[in-house]
Amino acid sequence: MCSVGNSSSTLVTGGTGFLGRRLVERLLADGRPVTILGRTPAPDLEARGVRFLRASLDDAPAVQAACAGIETIFHTAAKVGVWGRYEDFFRTNVLGTRALLAGARAHGVARFVHTSTPSVVYNGRALAAADESLPLTTDCPSPYPLTKAIAEREVLAANCAEFCTIALRPHLIWGVGDPHLVPRVLARARAGRLRIVGTGENRVDMVHVENAVDAHLLAEQALSVPRLSTLNSQRPAASGRPYFITNGEPVLLWDWINSLLVALGEPPVTRRLSLRTASALGAVCEAAWRTLPLSGEPPMTRFIAAELAKDHWFNLAAARRDLGYTPRISMATGTAELVASLRREKPAVLAAAR
Repeated sequence: MCSVGNSSSTLVTGGTGFLGRRLVERLLADGRPVTILGRTPAPDLEARGVRFLRASLDDAPAVQAACAGIETIFHTAAKVGVWGRYEDFFRTNVLGTRALLAGARAHGVARFVHTSTPSVVYNGRALAAADESLPLTTDCPSPYPLTKAIAEREVLAANCAEFCTIALRPHLIWGVGDPHLVPRVLARARAGRLRIVGTGENRVDMVHVENAVDAHLLAEQALSVPRLSTLNSQRPAASGRPYFITNGEPVLLWDWINSLLVALGEPPVTRRLSLRTASALGAVCEAAWRTLPLSGEPPMTRFIAAELAKDHWFNLAAARRDLGYTPRISMATGTAELVASLRREKPAVLAAAR
């Protein structure tokens, strides 16, 4: 295993996305050579010395060629969403990951840090203080968790002495500049299309984007630590293992959402749907979207209903022990920064989310 230094060349898939871009910026600040594999050019990053390779994960030859001369791969790219054809998710999330693994092995890449998701352990039940002992899902009504579970399993199975792999499961990445989670919540609330599902008392873990970046860099470092317990008895080897990554501060989901809305001058969400009603509505919507020529995502699915109504928070003990991970930006600090940013940019944020 080679150590990580300022000269270690890195490949970041999805390097122009929310998490990927923050990771690239941190690598640049550390003086690291960075290559981005993605579909959306970033001229500002290229002007700072980033090498940009324009390709999708569907292009196996291009994906494999991108691994030449690379020491660490951060695989943050994925097809995300709660709805769509299973084949489309499989092609990107599974076949794309397989191509990247093949390229990594062919070109002698040392480390592979895979961005997974906690939804790979979805089982339809509430998850409270859940840890990495939970089995990967094989029965989920959404193709995203199913295909990400397959990809994670294959990434970790590829781990060996010459090629160290690790999977991180960041939950609900948020922060200033978030183009997905918060803008969508704001837009739906403003349009009157947001409902509290269930009792409104479910606790959910989230992770600030900068904490998620910290975890990725710590994971890379952990893959360089000797595996022999006699040399490193206080810090077990992390290679070949998955880790939940959160802020370690579960929040009442609907209280947090309403605190954002009120801080931005919007009325709080008060209208409710029972979980049973939301699940039934989700099943109807799924059937309609499968059989009719409807575009976009259904307004409700069984997976969304469960995510909005049930506990989803996780035990950080493994990440703290093996990676040395400690959330650096608290929920309070991150939320205050987010509110200040949204107050400045609210019209643009709402427009972008529509």
